[in-house]
Amino acid sequence: MAQNFVLVIHGGAEDKTREDISPEKEAGYRKGLEEALDAGYQILKAGGSAIDAVEAAVISMENNPLFNAGKGGALTIKESHEFDAAIMDGKTLHAGGVAGVKSVKNPIKLARTIMEKSEHVLIGGDGATAFAKEHNLQIVPEAYFTTEEKLEDVKKQKQNQLKHTSKDTVGAVALDIHGNLAAATSTGGLTGQHEGRIGDSPIIGCGTYANNEVCAVSCTGDGESIIRGTVAHEVYALVKYKGLSITEAAAQAIRLYKDKIEKDRNLIALTPNGDIAMEFETELMFRGYRKGDEAPYIAIWED
Repeated sequence: MAQNFVLVIHGGAEDKTREDISPEKEAGYRKGLEEALDAGYQILKAGGSAIDAVEAAVISMENNPLFNAGKGGALTIKESHEFDAAIMDGKTLHAGGVAGVKSVKNPIKLARTIMEKSEHVLIGGDGATAFAKEHNLQIVPEAYFTTEEKLEDVKKQKQNQLKHTSKDTVGAVALDIHGNLAAATSTGGLTGQHEGRIGDSPIIGCGTYANNEVCAVSCTGDGESIIRGTVAHEVYALVKYKGLSITEAAAQAIRLYKDKIEKDRNLIALTPNGDIAMEFETELMFRGYRKGDEAPYIAIWED
């Protein structure tokens, strides 16, 4: 019998069609998802922890300029970078988050350091950067994160000519052989966002949540909508209090109060039994999973 360990990842959700993404770029996205999935899977396969696995998967995507997290992240209206991230341990309910960080190479590493080394859950801006320096995390010049594509995007945004606003987020949820769940989420934010804007990703219960008793969730999409719907915790509540399956809970959570919350909410989720949900309202969600010794699953489009 295969060991019950699972890793699920997402690289964001967008309203792009096949015509909007070249075959070469699609191949790059698939390769990036495969690399992130493998980074976390190898940890789980070796008996490592869920928290290590989600961190490794997210770091892989933060280092890949195709995804909107870390290198290649979106630019604010002032053409600067501000990153948000969070991580949560389902066993202990300990969590760490960062908001508006500018120069930390891997924001998810800082989120984990806050979880493990600080009495606080969420630290933002210059204080978060100072905390990173105190704990010897890698600091890089802002130019490291900037790509020509994202610079062009924000210039088009200023001219109201950008067809698809970058709002992607990367994330991972995992179940290890010890029965522990974890979740991690990281983002570069919205193209052209106001300086100081904070999305759902670092807010526990909104973009990120994990609890061994019920599920682990990582969201992507319109951050304001996810915050207003407290989406990650809504999935948890629908499973815990209504007894829904994870797929039913995920489907209901992203559509709850649709008359009041119009923009897209998307997510991946995982239960202690290894049941998976990957729900999205957009044209696509970059996603993948691997369970035990099964072959990896990678997908972009709905089919």
